[in-house]
Amino acid sequence: MSMAAGASHPQPRALRLAVDIGGTFTDVAAFDEATGRLALGKWSSTPRDLVEGILRAIAEAGADLASANLLLHGSTVVVNAILQRRGARTALITTRGFRDVYEIGRINRPESFNLFFRKHVPLVPRSLRFEVTERLDAEGEVLVPFDEAEAEAVARRLVELGIESVAVVFLHAYRNPAHELRMRDVLARVAPDLFVTLSHELSREYREYERTSTTAANAFVGPIVRRYLDHLDATVRARGFGGPLLLMQSNGGLCDVDTARRQCIQMLESGPAAGVAGAEALCAALDIPNAIGFDMGGTTAKAAVIEGGMARLADDFFIGGYNEGLAVRIPAIDIHEVGTGGGSLARVDAAGGIHVGPESAGAEPGPVCYGRGGVEPTVTDANLVLGRLDAGSFIGGEQPLDAAAARAAIAERVAQPLGLATEVAAGGIVRIAVANMANAVRAVTTERGLDPRDFTLIAYGGGGPLHACLLARELAVPRVLVPTAPAVFAAVGMLRADLRRDYVLTHVVRLSTADLAELEALWTELEARGRQEIERFGVELLGITVRRSADMRYVRQEHAVTVQLPPHLGSEEDRALVKRLFDAAHEQRYSHSAPEEECELVSLRVAVIGEVRKPPLERRNATGETPRPRGYREVYVEGSGWQRWPAYARAVLPPGATLEGPALVDEPGTTTVVEPGDRLRVDGYGNLCITVMSNE
Repeated sequence: MSMAAGASHPQPRALRLAVDIGGTFTDVAAFDEATGRLALGKWSSTPRDLVEGILRAIAEAGADLASANLLLHGSTVVVNAILQRRGARTALITTRGFRDVYEIGRINRPESFNLFFRKHVPLVPRSLRFEVTERLDAEGEVLVPFDEAEAEAVARRLVELGIESVAVVFLHAYRNPAHELRMRDVLARVAPDLFVTLSHELSREYREYERTSTTAANAFVGPIVRRYLDHLDATVRARGFGGPLLLMQSNGGLCDVDTARRQCIQMLESGPAAGVAGAEALCAALDIPNAIGFDMGGTTAKAAVIEGGMARLADDFFIGGYNEGLAVRIPAIDIHEVGTGGGSLARVDAAGGIHVGPESAGAEPGPVCYGRGGVEPTVTDANLVLGRLDAGSFIGGEQPLDAAAARAAIAERVAQPLGLATEVAAGGIVRIAVANMANAVRAVTTERGLDPRDFTLIAYGGGGPLHACLLARELAVPRVLVPTAPAVFAAVGMLRADLRRDYVLTHVVRLSTADLAELEALWTELEARGRQEIERFGVELLGITVRRSADMRYVRQEHAVTVQLPPHLGSEEDRALVKRLFDAAHEQRYSHSAPEEECELVSLRVAVIGEVRKPPLERRNATGETPRPRGYREVYVEGSGWQRWPAYARAVLPPGATLEGPALVDEPGTTTVVEPGDRLRVDGYGNLCITVMSNE
């Protein structure tokens, strides 16, 4: 599929290319800086060689790598390697007496009476965890010297075992990295081919288990990601690309490829984070203070909150979910993910219940209607059977869908076992998918003390617009916004992302007695480090901004909340302001606060953001034209049977146009379903703004 916005212009041109690899499709956005032209491309992901899908999608967008001056990339390669346990043969080296910290974890039990609860399974087995004699105290002072001879013996043992990668996590290294640096020197001398990850280079934050788990995860995926990035870099260079290659990070910003090779775990949620970055830019342009970014792709659905114009960062992140997942402490957007996408498989269990996901048909073979050998029905098949998708216009008509095959699969595997009509079974599949996705949204709203009714739902991804209005009714969200080119929105979002580096430093001190000058010096040091790193990325900047925050808690509390802070602290008025900000943040998160109690700072945080030039949003004047449907489709509506709904081509809907639901708005890659009673208006930028009837 390829499509373009704006007038065409002759070569040559300077291009910025953004590539997002999903579980089902690879998306490309190509922005011509000279002409303002934005071209979009989509191709099925190629799991055997992801770079092949990238090249195909770039070609579909009509772009040329030799003309590109910047290549941005987001990928699921990191999270997939961890979830599928397909990483490198990894060892862990830690302080003597602490090898089991990684397995013991926090002993948290999310559901007290769940008899089927299972603890996380470490990426590094106990047999490959080694101890070295050394010890620092909590202030970073040496208690037990580093035993270099013992460290060398461990390094030689790693070579004998054929280890590819090693994680080094010494106690309190976040305060003093000297022993970790000496361990790296030993490894470089004895085993120079090892991929080495030192905990302090990923995080200068306390909490031993989380630091160990994060470092182990980075080491586990390191060799795989490095090989992938080397392959990608070499391939695009061979095709004439000569600019910087930047990678999307989980924090919603971009970093250079050299940083990504070392700190691979930062790419954990790079694809979903790109979509949130795009939603954040959209909120800024449209003056939307609070929004929920909802991304439904082929494999998963993701939700994140933008509050006060900024995406929220997660307090804790668990790969695979809180119940059994591995803890990771990196700056990451608070994204909740569920295994419900267009390719999620629908099945009937032994008790006669319908389940949707988390298993997915993926890119190969894909849903039954793709005609690539899939036999199990999916959410996409259900939408096609219900008439919500047009079999002839999917992916711009370049991939016709087999509606008969989809109907037969649902009838055989879901409808007949339950004694239901095929369309009733298909409707049940969609309803269950919507309920699963609603849980993802609740996880980042109601569970964080936020009311979904105060937000606008920004829906994107191939499946987002299909289900957005149903999801909004489930959650009582009053407004839905479908941006332009929603099926490739994450790729477009990368073009609107800035360079970003996040730093955290554990520094426990009571607010009432803290030396504000000392705190200012620590923050300033982190800011200077961030500015230096961003300036070496080799990208022209419009400016650099800095955001400060701190993890804070009441004295004698265990857990902290992150509080956004003013740019400078220097007076007693500033001290009082920080206390008020903390009390308010605690009140929102936990529904109570204690203004009379003392509080303390736990960790200092800094985000250094290098602003880059972004594709402008093109505003057009309303024409006053009344849109006319391109045709009508039969759509099955639960409780009402088959109805005749008008279908519109989005490309010809002018700004200012309004539609009354029910209606279907088709475009390459997806369809926006306007439910009965809902109202749609096309704004000046071409976004579809929908008012949900039940929540007016």
